Amino acid sequence: MSPDMHVQSPSALNAVNEVFHLYDPPLWLVTARDGARRGGFIATAATRASIVHEIPRMLVAVAKHHHTWGLIEASGSFALHLIAAEDIASVRRFGLASGHRANKFADLPPRETPAGAPLIEGAISWLDCRVEARMDIGDRTTYLAEVTAGAVLRCGPILTVAGLLRDAPEADRAELKRLYAHDQETDRAAILAWRRSRDEA
Repeated sequence: MSPDMHVQSPSALNAVNEVFHLYDPPLWLVTARDGARRGGFIATAATRASIVHEIPRMLVAVAKHHHTWGLIEASGSFALHLIAAEDIASVRRFGLASGHRANKFADLPPRETPAGAPLIEGAISWLDCRVEARMDIGDRTTYLAEVTAGAVLRCGPILTVAGLLRDAPEADRAELKRLYAHDQETDRAAILAWRRSRDEA
């Protein structure tokens, strides 16, 4: 099947996106380290993957163009943080800058989780995750990860996508929209290339 045959009508796409907007996912701050290299970015594609109390797992999808993706690939591990509802500064630091060009940890204390990932002390919580399996989905790698440790650092509401879009300063919202549009184009090309490679196999 040609990748073009996956194209849906505008009305169908609008209906799908209406479904997507029925829920408000939390923002996760993902960090990873490989040797001296550290990275972090803001993600929405993370979810609990096990209801078994003694076998906690997470599913996380990471775009391949992120600096942190390379660190996860190299180390096989990462940490997930939920951030406070008012912590727009962490989104500005980890979501608006690229780790390929800037050290996002330059003025942060060098704290680490037990597994060695950068620990964000101002976060609501953290989880250490060890990659158990991975799947290439074109624009992203989806990781199934064992949760090996974690803690709630403080209480309070967490930052969600809707909360960010509502409370972030206008300049930050404008930059987020610009980066989102750029990432959409990057992801579109990667997904279509991935579909073509599968159709040709």
